[in-house]
Amino acid sequence: MAPFQFIDRPSPFNTKGGRTLPIFAITPAHIETGTIDPIALDWAKKAGFKAESGALLMVPTADGHLGGALFGLGRNPSDAPFLTGKLARTLPAGDWHIETAPLTANRLALGYGLGSYRFERYKASASEAPTLLIPTDADAADIKRQLAGVFLARDLINTPTNDMGPEALEDVFRALGEHYKAKVSVIAGDDLLKENFPLIHTVGRASEQAPRLLELRWGKKGHKRVTLVGKGVCFDTGGLDIKPASSMLLMKKDMGGAANVMGLALMIMDAKLKVDLRVLLPVVENSISANAFRPGDIYKSRKGLTVQIDNTDAEGRLILADALAYADEEEADLIVDMATLTGAARVALGPDLPPFFTDDDDLAHDLTEASLAVDDPMWRMPLYMGYDKDVSARIADLTNAPSGGMAGSITAALFLKRFVTRNRHWAHFDIYAWAQAERPHSPVGGEAQAIRALYHHLRGMTA
Repeated sequence: MAPFQFIDRPSPFNTKGGRTLPIFAITPAHIETGTIDPIALDWAKKAGFKAESGALLMVPTADGHLGGALFGLGRNPSDAPFLTGKLARTLPAGDWHIETAPLTANRLALGYGLGSYRFERYKASASEAPTLLIPTDADAADIKRQLAGVFLARDLINTPTNDMGPEALEDVFRALGEHYKAKVSVIAGDDLLKENFPLIHTVGRASEQAPRLLELRWGKKGHKRVTLVGKGVCFDTGGLDIKPASSMLLMKKDMGGAANVMGLALMIMDAKLKVDLRVLLPVVENSISANAFRPGDIYKSRKGLTVQIDNTDAEGRLILADALAYADEEEADLIVDMATLTGAARVALGPDLPPFFTDDDDLAHDLTEASLAVDDPMWRMPLYMGYDKDVSARIADLTNAPSGGMAGSITAALFLKRFVTRNRHWAHFDIYAWAQAERPHSPVGGEAQAIRALYHHLRGMTA
């Protein structure tokens, strides 16, 4: 069975074997020592090709036709492990294969695949894309699986809210579950109050589309129990504490946590990992209307803790609080939540390095090792209990927006920690879910962050 796709697109790979053109992916040392194809070497020297990182040179045949390409990796290829993604956007249309490269087969093929991504739902590309032959010593099925997960996350984030509101996100969630024969259930609208999810209802009740909690279950009882929770704010106006226009431009990506969790769930199910999987997505729009929640309101959460609303633009932690409390009601070997939660995380680490928070030192070590193994960056940040007092409120148990503006990503994580008290193995990821600049392995737009590393960790945990 092919991996699930939200948007159908042609494969970036081909299966044409010897009928493909060669790419010589080389370092300057290959030219200096003459250890590449002699015709390509002669052409490189005549053209002054230095094999600088990302440089591309077409190589002609003796009769003037296109015979192949030289691709520079620079002196330290490990500094840009997915540099081959650039080939997917710079090679002319045609079928290609890598002839030589000082990179692992999996890395070069995955890099190419990641770089091949195009979001063409609203505007078709003017050029035909090249294709690459996956090397025989690469794990083609796993490469395609990881790409499917990454592309699902990117597609969902890139789709604007008029086509990716709560109802549409539920439709994709159901389709994903159906593809892998998972059980999907939904609690929506006022039923959230009946089923004791008051904070999810509070945040989403002002929207035309009802708030909802999406739940997916897959796998076998007795396997490792893994629960994934993703923030699904399909658009965030800021509520009555309305954002300025400039801050709303990217708010279609405020469901990036849900999108990334769905991408990770796809990988887990497609690989048939020995996991008893549970996925929880609280899905809302943070809108403005006569019944919008207000600054100063106090609401009781699913866990029974009361929360004072000191800023309606700190809504993500509210919906996660109910979802995490629900997740925590069952014992799990691992709970992971992912959310585009705080600007403070971006101030601290920038857009490309998502922080994660956990009290579990062994888990932190394993996640860091997984991150390094697959070049999917993340960085552990402290759940510093010295700031826990800042999450308290004077006339309620908690505030959703501590005053002072300091340590915002830490206090947000400490807020969420109050709702995970039964399960020790919990990690919170504060992701950006967006690539601000084009990189070899991704264009500007929605981005998957940390899910390849989490997938790698889960494969090892369930082997």
